[in-house]
Amino acid sequence: MQASRDWGDELVASLQWLLIAFTVTGIVFLVVVVVLLRITEWGRHFRSVTGAFFTGPEALRTIPFVGVLLLSAVASVRVKVLLSYQGNDMFAALQNAAAAIGRRDGAALDSAEAAFWHSLMVFAVLALIDVARTLLDFYLGQIFEIGWRRWLTERATGEWTSGQAYYRIRFIDAPIDNPDQRIQHDITDMIARSRALSLGAVTAVVSVVSFTRILWDLSETLTVFGVVVPRAMVFLVFVYVLVATTVAFWIGRPLIGLGFRYQAVTANFRYALVRLRDNAERIAFYRGEDTERDGLRARFAQVLRTYRSLVLLTTRFIGWNQVASEAAVVFPWIMQAPHFFAGTLTLGDVQQTTSAFGQIQGSLSFFRNSYSEFAAFRATLLRLFGLFEASKLARALPKIQVRPLSDSVELREVDVCRPDGAILIADLNLRLRAGDSVVIKGLSGSGKTTLLRALAEMWPYTRGVVGRPDSTRTLFISQLPYLPLGDLRAAVTYPSAPGSATDATLRDALTKVQLGQLATRLDEEADWADILSPGEQQRLAFARLLLIRPEAAFLDEVTSAVDEGLEFALYTLICTELPDLILISTAHRTTVDQHHTVRLELTGGGAWTLVPNH
Repeated sequence: MQASRDWGDELVASLQWLLIAFTVTGIVFLVVVVVLLRITEWGRHFRSVTGAFFTGPEALRTIPFVGVLLLSAVASVRVKVLLSYQGNDMFAALQNAAAAIGRRDGAALDSAEAAFWHSLMVFAVLALIDVARTLLDFYLGQIFEIGWRRWLTERATGEWTSGQAYYRIRFIDAPIDNPDQRIQHDITDMIARSRALSLGAVTAVVSVVSFTRILWDLSETLTVFGVVVPRAMVFLVFVYVLVATTVAFWIGRPLIGLGFRYQAVTANFRYALVRLRDNAERIAFYRGEDTERDGLRARFAQVLRTYRSLVLLTTRFIGWNQVASEAAVVFPWIMQAPHFFAGTLTLGDVQQTTSAFGQIQGSLSFFRNSYSEFAAFRATLLRLFGLFEASKLARALPKIQVRPLSDSVELREVDVCRPDGAILIADLNLRLRAGDSVVIKGLSGSGKTTLLRALAEMWPYTRGVVGRPDSTRTLFISQLPYLPLGDLRAAVTYPSAPGSATDATLRDALTKVQLGQLATRLDEEADWADILSPGEQQRLAFARLLLIRPEAAFLDEVTSAVDEGLEFALYTLICTELPDLILISTAHRTTVDQHHTVRLELTGGGAWTLVPNH
């Protein structure tokens, strides 16, 4: 019995095929990717977000990985092609065996049986190769995604945190929602879909080219309404998939916008839950459970409304794809059955025709079936692009000019405004030298805290010049200090590294600010912002002052949660321990005034006065 291929020479033939197919595929893939990245909107977004991963220093590692994954995709097609020929041999052997049994031809039966078992041996070899390729492809694909995810996460966090973009982003015209979700979830999602869609498209195209040749050889002539159509199976599969894909794109087009909307409302709902957790004590004091529950229900109702719309549209999309896929199963059998019964095709030929038709139909349908995946990919890519653009806009917002000075702080012609343009402080000029101190006073809303934000380069609605020691020698402390996650050692030394001070130094600083009871808990990991009271947190901020020993410190209502006696002790402590410290404080209490040499009174409408403290 004649086999469909010369399996003895197949290894050399397949290697030659792989070399040619991989070279052609690589060139075409590169050209198509470059064109799409330049002419499509989502391509430009992709270039902006992660293009440097493929063209920058990482490219030396990235491009070989892409090449190996591309080779694996091409190899998978070759295995499928060979399996189609193996199936032809197996079914042809079974047909010949059945005929031999009917004729009682022992020699023909023995030949058919040998061909059958030979085809199964070929299948075993091909299956083993495909299993090894699949495992290697999965492993290398995951390694590639891990490297890509690491690089993009580092870039995204760098874009979001540099230049205080994470804070200043609230001041741009169109602030974004949930940057945390965009970094944590959308990066992972976008990378996985990028690989699946790109390599899936490559596999689909190579499959179409490879199996079209097979289908062309097996197709017979068909007469339709008096018109003779040669190689009818080839034309039928392309026309069928073209119609099915056009309808699918028409049905699925709204999925892109709807997917973006669904991600946004689910992120908002999750953020509301996180805020409830983070503000549990304040909400509990207000007995605000009912209001919070109503707010959560309203946000979740948005999630459900959007999800219902998504489910309805996806159901229509899946339904059409399923109908198109199921209908395609019977077409090759219907088309080739007359030729089989006429004796011009073997059962193996019909089976291989069905296999080739299914492969082409499935490969061409990849673009139709993947439309919802592409819609989700575009939505996540758009959210990441929005994060990068918003971070860029935030860094481009105006800020006060800063020039480095040693042992002094100087403000020259500083103006501070509200977002609506109303002037809070106008033409402020001030010079402080080592050991000088000023307390900023004024009614609520006069701009005390806003002035500190401006001097810290956080507030965009400001003009002027500030001279001060560099960032490592200047410390800004908010009313409630930030306490990072981790052990108490990290909380006390922040923003310095946890190992920047010895344990003995940390215990001494805690004892001096009357937090000696915490001195034995340096290794304890906890959410210290929930454990320590506001007064204890403010005392911990004074411990940081003692540890960092800056040349200038800007304190914003840092004793509002402690009693006047403890306030006196804390200010006395830093004045004693850091006699050359330039100290700028904001406060409502008059008891803070005695620890400063000058009082800056903000009187409203931009006016201010400097008054010596006696």
